[in-house]
Amino acid sequence: MTDFQILWFVLIAVLFAGFFFLEGFDFGIGMALKGVAKTEHEEDALIASIGPHWDGNEVWLITAGGAMFAAMPFWYASLFSGFYLILFAILLGLIYRGVSFEFREQMKTAKYRNLWTTISAVTSFFVPFLFGVLFADVVQGMPLDKAGDMSATFFDYFNVFSIIGGVAVALLSYVHGLNYLRLKVETGVLHDRVQTQIKVLYPVLLVGEVAFAAGLFLFTDFFAKKPLITVAFLAVIVLLTVIAWLTGLMRRNVWSFITLGLAIIAVVLLLFTGLFPRVIVGDVPSMSLLLKNATSSAYTLKWMTIISLTALPIVLAYQIWSFYIFRQRIVVKK
Repeated sequence: MTDFQILWFVLIAVLFAGFFFLEGFDFGIGMALKGVAKTEHEEDALIASIGPHWDGNEVWLITAGGAMFAAMPFWYASLFSGFYLILFAILLGLIYRGVSFEFREQMKTAKYRNLWTTISAVTSFFVPFLFGVLFADVVQGMPLDKAGDMSATFFDYFNVFSIIGGVAVALLSYVHGLNYLRLKVETGVLHDRVQTQIKVLYPVLLVGEVAFAAGLFLFTDFFAKKPLITVAFLAVIVLLTVIAWLTGLMRRNVWSFITLGLAIIAVVLLLFTGLFPRVIVGDVPSMSLLLKNATSSAYTLKWMTIISLTALPIVLAYQIWSFYIFRQRIVVKK
């Protein structure tokens, strides 16, 4: 295994971590359209809070997929063929979620505006849920053959651990979105309603993290192969969640948002660390797809690294600048 192979495995993990951190609160805001907002003006405020950012945040997912295609074509081929229907459902969810913001604005009657608001909320739940299912399946073990082809049944995709993973990702996204909402919406009735809901959700989230840890122990080889680093990551995730909860109670909203966001990143890093040096775990260990066999040539990886390290600072600078420009709080109309 070469340094470039390891580097691109790390870079793809970073891209997915960035996606779940940034798009995670977008999904949370989408779910909050039905979970928190009570009036059309409140719904407008929620959508306005992510309006300048949500499509840019999705670029992290596109970049992660493009990086997998170019740097690790065998991983890309096995993943996208084996999880074709789940990824197709995710794509449909992202499409309908994206157009729902625009169509909602064009509707003349409250009935159809509410329809598109509901579509936005439902798709904002199912996309992170399906991502959680997918990643749980990848680390749990799927039926692979020697060529890396997957022959799975419904219950290989949807089982106890994958559903726990899906619910955990959706719940993390929802709470992350509520934390973001406290930063973006001016204090008032909506702000207080978010604060009340968060007090209830953090204990539920901690229970979900314990269930996820139990699932890792029962359904994966993380504890058997890498017990110390797995326990360390799980401890960090729980600790960051507790800090986010306590800082939220003290209304230190910036710290609450950052620490829960770091917990989301820690979840992604835990999954990639436990996965390494594999890229898809096989239900039979000898059939797992390995990183060393899944990548492009060394020449390709070398030039991809040069181009990526040149462009990445520019992209990051632009995204930080956009958040700075649209930093003002959203006012909820009466």
